[in-house]
Amino acid sequence: MSAGWSSTHQAASLAQPPPPPAGYAYGTNPAFTPVTVRQGFGQYGNPPASSPYTDYATPAPIPMQMPAAPAPPPAQGSDAKVAWPDSVREYVQRSFLPQNDDPSVTRGEIEAKLKETIGAAKQNGTMYTIDWASMPLPQVLVKSERSNGLVDLNARKRKSSEFQSDTPPWRSTNTRASLGDRITQPAKRANLEETSGKLSKSQKEANKRKRRFEAEYAAQRSPSPPPPSSGPIVGTCEVLEKRYLRLTAPPIPSKVRPENILRQTLDLLKKKWKKESNYSYICDQFKSMRQDLTVQHLKNDFTVSVYEIHARIALEKGDLGEYNQCQTQLKSLYALGLKGNPIEFKAYRILYFIHTANRSGLNDTLADLTTAEKEQWPIKHALSVRSALALGNYHKVFQLYLDTPNMGAYLMDMFVTRERLAALCNICKAYKPDVKLRFITEELGFESDADAAQFIINHNGQELLEDRTEYIAFLTGKAGPLFESARKQAFQTVDIKGQI
Repeated sequence: MSAGWSSTHQAASLAQPPPPPAGYAYGTNPAFTPVTVRQGFGQYGNPPASSPYTDYATPAPIPMQMPAAPAPPPAQGSDAKVAWPDSVREYVQRSFLPQNDDPSVTRGEIEAKLKETIGAAKQNGTMYTIDWASMPLPQVLVKSERSNGLVDLNARKRKSSEFQSDTPPWRSTNTRASLGDRITQPAKRANLEETSGKLSKSQKEANKRKRRFEAEYAAQRSPSPPPPSSGPIVGTCEVLEKRYLRLTAPPIPSKVRPENILRQTLDLLKKKWKKESNYSYICDQFKSMRQDLTVQHLKNDFTVSVYEIHARIALEKGDLGEYNQCQTQLKSLYALGLKGNPIEFKAYRILYFIHTANRSGLNDTLADLTTAEKEQWPIKHALSVRSALALGNYHKVFQLYLDTPNMGAYLMDMFVTRERLAALCNICKAYKPDVKLRFITEELGFESDADAAQFIINHNGQELLEDRTEYIAFLTGKAGPLFESARKQAFQTVDIKGQI
């Protein structure tokens, strides 16, 4: 061993730390060099290239030097993770404290303002010099910007580029994710929650409410379409026949027929109705025509003719729903002074309200009639039917039924059965023990004795008919309870509009 190595070894031994605590002693000539426990990697530096300890794992100790001031922020563009100062973290924590909660400022707005404030401080290098303890909270900054009209809604949705690779400080101080994060991929998250283990019934209900709230929130945050124009459109479609489809969006001119095309369509439909009488097809086509008229705000004599023809066809087929829609529109169109057949349809309106037992509607219709209109035969006939029913004069009611003008008989057909039952109950009370079947035929407006007998049989009264030598007798003495029950049931019938 050379003398140089011995002297160097001696110097290194003198530089070693003090011996171990009392009560412990190393053996004689130990095979290692004892050193103190390392307190941190910063205490030791890399040995110089000429050090005799290059081949050994134990470097010479170097005193640790603590920085006098906080470390400067990392250079821009560096890939190193940002070391957020404690003052910044405390500022973020204060922003989410319950006592600082402001209902007028959402959590998303708070996080957006924190990103903006801290990101600006990081970019201009003032993160370590700003007094974060006296910095206004993000709630205050948001409300201040609102009052000045400076809030940019689009900026809330943009993510600052400087935070794309860095973890913001509130991710470590706030364990709850933001509302935007909680609604990300709700279906996937729901599957993970339900498959991670068996959930209790209350937990499942809570998850359902949470997903429903998230869906509503996402729908509110989605951009809403511009409001449709309130003005009429002008159709450009030249197709004569078009199916009716309920509108779920603003109408498109290329799918709406203008008036000149609709006139051709009406002529075509009248021919098809006379030839084919396919009501389902005709009704669908008329509803499509009415829709095209409505979206173009067309209210003229042609519009009146479309609604009148559809109403007559609906009456003929007993479709009270479509008829009622047509008569409601016709009332407003007649009020505009447009040409049509108001006398005919006002008479229908009176009979319709008699059928539905809508007394308030009937009284309003009667109040709107002028003295001249009351003298017109269709309206005069309808008023006579109302008066006869109110007086219980069934003989007159059924005489009027056999002499109904226009298409009013279709409306009377809808309530004549119940009125016949009511009249038959009165006959059973007044005439005992029996009457001729011919008497029933004449009083209740049947076309023949066979029709009258069939009416009685249809209501389980076949045993009440007795074939005698000169005539067929109807046993009124035994028929009272049977037809009284049938009458009550008939007057409880409700039409499709929910009226009695």
